Amino acid sequence: MNLSDRIDSVLMQVQKPVRYMGGEFGSVMKDPADISVRYAFLFPDVYEVGMSHLGMKILYHAMNLREDTWCERVFTPWVDMEQQMREHQLPLFSLESRTPISEFDLLGITLQYEMSYTNILTSLDLAGIPLRQKDRTDGPFVICGGPCAYNAEPIADFVDLIVLGDGEQITLDLLDVYKDWRSSGAAREEFLKMAVKLQGVYAPSLYDVTYHTDGTIESVLPKRNSGAPERVYKALVNDLNGADFPDQLIVPYGEVVHNRIMLEIFRGCTRGCRFCQAGMIYRPVRERSVERLMGLAETLVHNTGYDEISLMSLSSGDYSCLPELAGDMITKFIDKRVKVSLPSMRIDSVIKDTLAQTQKVRKTALTLAPEAGSQRLRDVINKGVTEEDLIRSVHDAFEQGWSSVKLYFMIGLPTETDEDVMGIVDLASKVQRQYFSIPKSQRAPGLRITVSASVFVPKPFTPFQWSPQLDRETIVHRQGMLKHELSRIKGVDFKYHAPDLSFTEAVFATGDRRLGDVLELAWSLGCRFEGWSEQFRYDLWMQAFRELDVDPCFYACRTRDTDETLPWDHLDAGIDKEFLLREWDRAQQALITPDCRKGCANCGMKRYEGACL
Repeated sequence: MNLSDRIDSVLMQVQKPVRYMGGEFGSVMKDPADISVRYAFLFPDVYEVGMSHLGMKILYHAMNLREDTWCERVFTPWVDMEQQMREHQLPLFSLESRTPISEFDLLGITLQYEMSYTNILTSLDLAGIPLRQKDRTDGPFVICGGPCAYNAEPIADFVDLIVLGDGEQITLDLLDVYKDWRSSGAAREEFLKMAVKLQGVYAPSLYDVTYHTDGTIESVLPKRNSGAPERVYKALVNDLNGADFPDQLIVPYGEVVHNRIMLEIFRGCTRGCRFCQAGMIYRPVRERSVERLMGLAETLVHNTGYDEISLMSLSSGDYSCLPELAGDMITKFIDKRVKVSLPSMRIDSVIKDTLAQTQKVRKTALTLAPEAGSQRLRDVINKGVTEEDLIRSVHDAFEQGWSSVKLYFMIGLPTETDEDVMGIVDLASKVQRQYFSIPKSQRAPGLRITVSASVFVPKPFTPFQWSPQLDRETIVHRQGMLKHELSRIKGVDFKYHAPDLSFTEAVFATGDRRLGDVLELAWSLGCRFEGWSEQFRYDLWMQAFRELDVDPCFYACRTRDTDETLPWDHLDAGIDKEFLLREWDRAQQALITPDCRKGCANCGMKRYEGACL
């Protein structure tokens, strides 16, 4: 049997075989004889998660617009499919052509979440690609990007290249460099040396890391004659109107997490929340015009048949033309029963009119993110919203016919106290009272308030990158407080994250290259799909740390000195370390830094040509 037939023969032995079938409407097929570069795009999670990721859709479309390139998709097989593939000696394959990944020229991997790193090793191993970069003499180059790329040091030994920043143009530039390298007949390492001449490209193997006796980093410097820069600056796309955006989407056969049209209305954020890595690394703000978005929406509705459009950004309520855009879309698509939805909203956004527009077709839950229970702690994290903002927003929503509200909080933020945590209970109670303040004849039935409390994880390139994670005992205590008190409020559900999972995430979010051995050992012990609570094996992670004599608390549990060299200090996300230090100091004093649209905070982005216009 050929490979495709062998794959089909095992699909009935696994759950959700649609994950591995391919052939969906909108997927791109090309003749291999007509192309010169084959690119496999790996999302290191299951199909239904990866197919919901907008970045993958954008790059898939951009690369496949080129006549010389074929980008195909690949996802990490779920544990049952991995078992079948190993038993039947099936290699990891692409969905479009079912070609073994080892036969591609380039393997791109998006790093969205630290707890997916074991899935990268699973995928490489199933593909027959040596795990360690130093052991590869042929086969595809492994290229990583995404938010975790800003500190990919824990997986540095497993990748060839890391791309920082916006991927639309730099990915195409890398394809050209690859073609030039292949034509030159130069050695494999020469491709890395050619690639790092592009702004935004980092080759970890071209750098040496030295350590102090206390375990902190002494330096990260380019190797002699490597040609690598001492500092790697991120790639930046300034004009989103001119940037490529897919006008055709792959429509999955099966259910996926976000099965709808996702329109990125703008990129970046000006708010400056001190815990938020995305709000820092995606600066500056760049908007798409209403005209461009309306054109994309009309084309995508026609090309896909979807009945929902989600207006995506880090803070959609901050889009300068949001009421106009929402109104135009509702008017345009109301006869087709196409819903326009908004993701998590800024509580202080002017959303009443927008809510009135978007509820005309049908409603989902309104999602708001107060983040902290007390005003003092909201000031510490620079959230820039008040209790009055929250109450006004939910009152407007309940008046417009909403009955379901999701409220997102974090536990373990710097300087947090039990009193701050109990403020979450107080806010939930006040939200409930707003619902019942609406006359019964006018409010929608079925009140449901979902309070979600994640555990704070310090992230690189944020003012809280020097902060430790709160100890497990205190986290469990505060989760218990909330669970007990919120259970007494009618209509309130409480959801929270496992502290052990968040602890492991913190280790890898702030870690260095010495964690590579831990990662590989944990994977060899059986760690898979660590972001899935039913799969997470904390005991195996702790076994790996013990066997290699690595202290995870060194990474997650200590306050870093502000003059310490951090594992990511040789990378540049556009944010000056001096700005982050100022914000770290202001956090200790609970001082607000205004939205930078109201006045430049000198974060450092202006040194990027064309930024912050």
